Amino acid sequence: MREPRTSPTTAPKPVVRPAPLRQAVHDALLELVVGGVLPPGHHLVEAELAEKLGVSRQPVREALLRLQVDGWVELRPGQGAFVHRPTVEEATQLLGVRAILETYSARGAAQHATGPDIARLWELQAAGVSALAVDDARGIVEANAALHGFITDLARNPVLAELIRQVDRRVRWYYMPIARPRGKDAWNEHAEIIDRIAAGDPEQAEELMRRHTRTTTDFYCRQLTAASRVRA
Repeated sequence: MREPRTSPTTAPKPVVRPAPLRQAVHDALLELVVGGVLPPGHHLVEAELAEKLGVSRQPVREALLRLQVDGWVELRPGQGAFVHRPTVEEATQLLGVRAILETYSARGAAQHATGPDIARLWELQAAGVSALAVDDARGIVEANAALHGFITDLARNPVLAELIRQVDRRVRWYYMPIARPRGKDAWNEHAEIIDRIAAGDPEQAEELMRRHTRTTTDFYCRQLTAASRVRA
C-alpha cells in the first residue's frame, strides 16, 4: 500500500542553522567599527576583543583577517591590527557613486510615491529630528539610513536598491563622525527633498538630492583633511 504524499503545507521546513562562531564574531566587530565604538585608527588587540565578545582569540584573529581583506582593518607588521582610516580619495569615490544612485532614487520616488508613502517619509524625518534634538549620533545615522533607504524603495527599481545596499554600510560608517555637526542642515535638506517628492516633482527632487549628497561629501572630506592635519 502506497504511503500518502506529504502535502506542501505539511512538508518539513529546512533546519535553520545558527551562524558559525567566526561569522558572528566578524559581524559583531564590523558593527562596532561601523557604529564608531571602534573608531578609525583604534588599535585592535585580539585578547581584549576576545574577552569583550566572550570568545577565544582564534575567531577574532580570523575575523580581523576578513575585515582586512574588505578594507575595514589595517594589519601592520610588528604593530598589530588597526581600524582603517578612510582617505579623502576613498570618500570622494564612494560617496560620489552613492550620490549618483541617490539622485536617481529621488527622481523615481517623486514619480511613484503614494499618500501613505509620503506620510512614512515624514515619520522617518521626525525620527531623525528627534535623534538630533537629544544629540544621539547613532540614532541620527540610523534614521538617516532609514530615510534614504525608503526613498530608494519608492523608486521601485530593484537593481538600484541592490547597488545602494552594497555600499550602504560603508556610507553609514563615513556618516557617523559628521552626524551631529552636519545634522541640522542635513535634516532641513531632507525636508525640502520630501516636499518635492510629495509634489510629484522628479526634476527638483533629483536636483535637491544632488545638492544634498554633494554637500555631505564636501563636509566629510573637510573633516578628514582637518583630522589628518591634527595628526600630522
